[in-house]
Amino acid sequence: MSEIIQIYSNDIGISFQWKESSSNLTQIIFRDTGFHLTSNEIKLFLGKINNAKNLNTCSNCELNKKCRSILLETPSHRVSLAVSSEELNLIEDLLEGTLFQLNLSIYLNRICKN
Repeated sequence: MSEIIQIYSNDIGISFQWKESSSNLTQIIFRDTGFHLTSNEIKLFLGKINNAKNLNTCSNCELNKKCRSILLETPSHRVSLAVSSEELNLIEDLLEGTLFQLNLSIYLNRICKN
């Protein structure tokens, strides 16, 4: 793991960037799935999570936390994921935490250059 710079992690996954990469992509891995995303794609993904939450009709169901009945669209137009309410919240936290850390890093780099 010394080849990566960890950005954020939680119970469902991890986000990181490769040290030797010249791209601006962030690797986000949760469950058995990995995405290489730009900051704008992370924001887009968060919007899709919000849409999935609004369409979730199972909020009163006792099985809601474990049942993977929510269809989550991804920034890749050809990929959707079946997730539970609990997973949806953890994925949202992973993406929000990643975006926060990326923005904080950019802000601190600007301040340190002045």
